[in-house]
Amino acid sequence: MGQNFADRLLDAIARKGSPVCVGIDPVYSRLPDEFKNDLAGGDECLDAMLEFSLGVVEAVAPIVPAIKPQSAYFEVYRQRGVAAYYQVVRRARELGLLVIGDVKRNDIGSTAAAYAQAHLSGPDAPDAVTVNGYLGADGIQPFVDVCRAEGKGLFVLVRTSNPSGADIQDFADANGTKLYEHMASQVSTIGAGEGLIAQRGYSCVGAVVGATWPDEARRLRELMPEQIFLVPGYGAQGATAADCAASFKPDGTGAIVNASRSVIYAHQREEYAGLAWPQAVQKAAQAFADDIRRGVGL
Repeated sequence: MGQNFADRLLDAIARKGSPVCVGIDPVYSRLPDEFKNDLAGGDECLDAMLEFSLGVVEAVAPIVPAIKPQSAYFEVYRQRGVAAYYQVVRRARELGLLVIGDVKRNDIGSTAAAYAQAHLSGPDAPDAVTVNGYLGADGIQPFVDVCRAEGKGLFVLVRTSNPSGADIQDFADANGTKLYEHMASQVSTIGAGEGLIAQRGYSCVGAVVGATWPDEARRLRELMPEQIFLVPGYGAQGATAADCAASFKPDGTGAIVNASRSVIYAHQREEYAGLAWPQAVQKAAQAFADDIRRGVGL
């Protein structure tokens, strides 16, 4: 068993000085012009996306403690896309970054166990993954078992950043408890299991809590004191550093904020016009890290 993921993540954040990660969400049509070819087919598009993704990882490595590749953008290219996803994971590891695989798998029993083995187990797999826990504890437990055995991490969807998430997650029972609050209690209980709490008091079982719902995040922080929050929604989705700060504890720990499009496509932003795209990515990543650092008060 390796070091608990929660401690590894907190150590990585301390080394880089900012609790942020960059999402790797490559879309061919949004790549810098130098990667595009009007006649490109599937393989050529994937090759371009992989080269771009690896370049992004190298650009942000001096600044951020972790990356979060979204597997869907790679899976669309079938077998070669999955191989490319693992190339990104491997390169990030070589550069000393932690990797959160954004896979959002969800099932029960032996199928959940197979997903856990496929996406989380082994030295070539990410350090942590995202999981949709709304099928219940038996859909989460196989991932938890891998986390305990291999020092890996897990982020369970609790309050997502998308607007329509409220249509489901705000549903309340007769006592007024909302569904996302009930899910938070479940995650807190699961995350307190034997061998899951790290030396610094956080569990390797964390939660996804969208920055677009700061009031809810404050409530969820009360319900999940031992969970590290993975916080999407900054930048392109409209959340600010102040919104993100709601997910942190007063000492500035307990969360890691993700930005994807606002960083990796920085070459399309007016303030970075004229820069080579890797420079634009690096400057955007630094601005993101600095903004979150100020917002959290670090």
